[in-house]
Amino acid sequence: MEKPESPVPAVQFDTATPQPGRRRFIHKSSLLALSAALGAQIPFGRFLPDGLIPVALAASDAPVPESLAAFGKRPDLVILGDRPFVAETPAHLLDDDVTPIDKMFLRNNGLTPAPTPDPDAWVLRIDGEAVKAPREYTLKELKTRFTPVTLQIGIECGGNGRAGFHPPAKGNQWTYGGVGFPEWTGIRLADVLREVGVTDQAIYIGYEGGDRHLSGDGARPVISRGCPIAKAMEKETLLAWAMNGQPLPQAHGFPLRLIAGGVPGSVNGKWLNRIAVRNKVHDGTKMGGYDYRIACTPIAPGEVSDNYCILEAMPVKSLITFPQSGSQHAFGKEVEIRGQAWTAERSIRSVEVSYDFGQTWKTARLDKPRNRYAPTRFHIALALPQKGYYEIWARATDSSGLTQPIVAPGWNTGGYGNNQIHRIAIRTV
Repeated sequence: MEKPESPVPAVQFDTATPQPGRRRFIHKSSLLALSAALGAQIPFGRFLPDGLIPVALAASDAPVPESLAAFGKRPDLVILGDRPFVAETPAHLLDDDVTPIDKMFLRNNGLTPAPTPDPDAWVLRIDGEAVKAPREYTLKELKTRFTPVTLQIGIECGGNGRAGFHPPAKGNQWTYGGVGFPEWTGIRLADVLREVGVTDQAIYIGYEGGDRHLSGDGARPVISRGCPIAKAMEKETLLAWAMNGQPLPQAHGFPLRLIAGGVPGSVNGKWLNRIAVRNKVHDGTKMGGYDYRIACTPIAPGEVSDNYCILEAMPVKSLITFPQSGSQHAFGKEVEIRGQAWTAERSIRSVEVSYDFGQTWKTARLDKPRNRYAPTRFHIALALPQKGYYEIWARATDSSGLTQPIVAPGWNTGGYGNNQIHRIAIRTV
């Protein structure tokens, strides 16, 4: 049996959101120094993979409360950029069954437009090469002409987890919090497309919105992305005007936006004023180059490919939302662990949790999701064997058997699709 390390003075425990998979050259021979830094023994420290920094030693930037308040957000969200404004949500703030608006991450590509004075008069045009009868609808017409629905649909930034890639990928260095699970109210896009008539040449849709380019030049496009026609016709793909029972906040696309589950968040166009049904893959702004694309065949970290494929479905993922990373717990009492798991085209088959750096895994209890593309809540109570520092790891497996990896998979130039396991730090005293 390994001899316990000597007691060391306690230090302030870092509760900041950890950088996923952040690496330093830390070896098992350094466990005594790690224990000193953490102010706690590491009972299963001999199993800590070489190169992985303990979660409790990771750091993140401090939020700026004034900027967040201007967007209706809590002061404890983490700002990743200010032009455009980008903020992610610490994992422990995503513990609600339905994500409140003030906890929802924020990612825009341009400048938020001024609110429209008459939202019911807002116009959405449906056209494109593969539409039989192009036409315009006011928002009031959409609300009264088609059957409204309310669904819980998760939205995740395509770059969520980007900070876990090594070498670093360019872009906002998301850790785990570029995701949220609100309820959306609107109508099914498919109902509108059936009314205007979609030809058998339809391949893709593309959207346009009312946001402005960061330069202020109204003639310069900001972003115009889309999805395959099959996704557009799914019953969960919505034209939404409400979020959690309230009109869309301006920062989230008021008065109308596109909502589609399982795709990169950039597909969910805000301030929506046009949808084009295309007879080819949409070629709008941020549909080419490295934008929301990954190498079609695997490449080594740091390499550049000459063949990129559109990221059209997000991978299986999970997030520990309770307890907060850095928390202390009384030894001898079970520690309640809970969180969210989600996937794109499939369902969640299982979520497993480990407290010994992945040597053993325990199966969590799953709640039934509210609808397709809603998260699966998981719960488990852990009895930790001795006092000290622990890392709680979670991994989800989908219905096809795909499981989250321990380290960031598939390095790609844009830093998209990282679904490595989530890790939090706790201490028993």
